[in-house]
Amino acid sequence: MTGGAMNKTTQTALLLVVAAALIAAPFYLGAYSLTLLGRVLALSIAALGICVVWGRTGILSLGQGLFFGLGGYALAMHLKLAATAKGELPDFMVYNGVENLPWFWKPFASAPFALAMVLILPALAAGLVAWLMFRRRITGVYVSIITQALVLAFVTWLNGSQGLTSGTNGITDFQTFLGIDLRSSGAAGEAVTHGLYWVTLLILGVCMAGTNWLLRTHFGSLLTAIQGNENRVRFLGYNPAAYKIAAFAFGGLLSGLSGALYTVHLGTISPAMIGVTFSIELVVWVALGGRASIVGAVGGMVAGQLAKDKISSAVPDAWLYIMGALFVLVVLVLPQGVAGLLNRRRAAGVAEVDTGRADLPLPSPSKTGEQA
Repeated sequence: MTGGAMNKTTQTALLLVVAAALIAAPFYLGAYSLTLLGRVLALSIAALGICVVWGRTGILSLGQGLFFGLGGYALAMHLKLAATAKGELPDFMVYNGVENLPWFWKPFASAPFALAMVLILPALAAGLVAWLMFRRRITGVYVSIITQALVLAFVTWLNGSQGLTSGTNGITDFQTFLGIDLRSSGAAGEAVTHGLYWVTLLILGVCMAGTNWLLRTHFGSLLTAIQGNENRVRFLGYNPAAYKIAAFAFGGLLSGLSGALYTVHLGTISPAMIGVTFSIELVVWVALGGRASIVGAVGGMVAGQLAKDKISSAVPDAWLYIMGALFVLVVLVLPQGVAGLLNRRRAAGVAEVDTGRADLPLPSPSKTGEQA
């Protein structure tokens, strides 16, 4: 068996073991650990979007929290209305003197509408932002600054809209979703927790498969080419801006879906959860795992978030400094993340095997004839 085939076999076996362990997690993890893992898997969907936008297209967005928040708030609005008696207003609106339900809240009473908006709103917002940037050929650090400013503006608006979005407190107190009681306890509550976890895992698996397929198409090849040399792609007759807009919108869609699932797992959403720090944190974990690799991006997000839960509890004041230092370290030492390092080592191993074969002496004709 060749070194390349052996590595592929080992990787496949390892992925199957990890998949089996994740599927069986509800049977060996406690309630807290399972809920934490469910939230981490939800965030991993956003990591896939960053893999497409940054890892394959070369667009470093520091504002994915904006699209994450749009998806989360879209579902939270429906869940809040579902927990409010018909004809009444959500409690935070009553406290702030709002007399009538705002017009943009009303359609979210419908579950199908809310679920559609979880995907449509972030995708449209991301597409619009991308169109405004890329049609003017804005690139590089300017994209990072603009996206960071947009998420900051969104968070500022949420904080100042106490009567419309519950401001800094966020939207909470969810009770039911599609007829399922989210407040159940005992065996029923355990069933809800397990079901929500498995649904999240299934959606993540579908998103990983879909993203992998997309990146293997001609569209995905063009994204890689745009990252390598955008002018050459333009010279070949393609419109790089259109492909970058599509990639950015796809990343926004995945971030919105991630935000909705995360909101259900956590039971709340607030401006503090989706700000600039959160957006940078997503990028750090994807960079750690490997921004150009689907498995690397997801693995980095899972490992980073689980580490954050432990380290931030032990040294909460130093956590942000640790994360910043880690990002600098990854950029300087592992620019392609852990996945990139493993790929280089695998390629080096295959090269050694091939070199070793080339050095083997060929059998002489006389010996070959004697053996025959």
